[in-house]
Amino acid sequence: MKKIITAKEAAALVKDGMSVMFGGFTGCGAALDVIEAMDSSEVKDIHAIINDSALLNGADGSEHYAWARLIHSGKMTEYIGSHLGTNPEASQLWAEGKLKVTLVPQGSLAEMIRAGGCGLGGVLTPTGVGTIVEDSPLVYQKMELNGKDYLLMKPLRADVAIISACKADKAGNLWYKGTTKNFNTLMAMAADTVIAEVEELVEVGEIEPENVATSGILVDYLVIRGTK
Repeated sequence: MKKIITAKEAAALVKDGMSVMFGGFTGCGAALDVIEAMDSSEVKDIHAIINDSALLNGADGSEHYAWARLIHSGKMTEYIGSHLGTNPEASQLWAEGKLKVTLVPQGSLAEMIRAGGCGLGGVLTPTGVGTIVEDSPLVYQKMELNGKDYLLMKPLRADVAIISACKADKAGNLWYKGTTKNFNTLMAMAADTVIAEVEELVEVGEIEPENVATSGILVDYLVIRGTK
């Protein structure tokens, strides 16, 4: 059986200066309890890898939704993601030099995380050629193959991935509902420690094998939502 911890205990596993992947898409599929516990903890200098900067005024009525609260509190100092447009505060902090931002195309971001999880050396893509992406610190080099230009993007890994799923069985196998899969399945492969916040814990076998989207072998800790 996977070790079950509280959101507060999960937050304590994140140390100052760590790189942290947050699964979710504008907060959909985010580990809300763990993020809240991180915001209430003493941790600082979080180097985040996320798709976006989440939302102000979230679906749950919060003023700063999901990881937007870590941006607001200043705990997040570096951001690698695909856009900031959903959170004006993040854009303002970037402009003021208070948040280091590296933007990459969304599809490239997903593939870079997948490459990190699969042990690949990089991602070869034409996306971003001829744009400011060429100057990104996440690009190894620009190269030509068969008369076409490509960018060789670096793989991405993190110290910790904080993901969320609808159900987990006691072996840590995860099932996601609808679009909450998003970046969660990729990030579960690309971090040294994986913490999964879930809505429901079930017995092994209650999730049909063909419906397991993240294998329990990838998950280190489970947090049952509501056990703060």
